[in-house]
Amino acid sequence: MANHTDNHVYFKGNIRQKTIAAEIENVQKKIKAVTGQDCPWFRPPGGFYNDTVIQIAKQYGYTVVLWSWHQDTKDWSATRVDKIANKVLNNARNGDIVLLHDHINGSTQTVEALKIILPELKKRGYRVVTVSELMAHKKK
Repeated sequence: MANHTDNHVYFKGNIRQKTIAAEIENVQKKIKAVTGQDCPWFRPPGGFYNDTVIQIAKQYGYTVVLWSWHQDTKDWSATRVDKIANKVLNNARNGDIVLLHDHINGSTQTVEALKIILPELKKRGYRVVTVSELMAHKKK
C-alpha cells in the first residue's frame, strides 16, 4: 500500500506546495482511518516529482518509491493481457518493482495478466514481496 494522492494530480510544472501537501495529507488521513496504520511509501502519479515533492513527502513521513524503469506495463491503457504479461516476464529481474494498477474502470486485463505472470515468476524461482519487504531486504 502506498499514498498515491487524493486526485491523481501530476506534480509537474508550477504545482503549488499547498496543493502537493493537501494531496498527500488527505490520503494519509484516509489510509490511517481505514487501516489504523501509517503507510511509509508515496508514489507520485505518473512518476512526476521534483525536490519540492520529495521534501513535502518526507515532511509527512514518506519515502518516495517508483517502479523499475523497464517494468511500466501501461496496463491502464487497455493493453492486451499477453502484452502486459510479456512485458513483465521478458524483463524480470531480482528486485524489480512492477507498475500495475489495481483498478481500471470496466477492465480486467491486469487481473487476467497476473494469472499468467504470478505462476510463471514462481516457476522461475522469483518470490513476490511487498515494497516494505523489498526495502527491508535491501537494508540488510
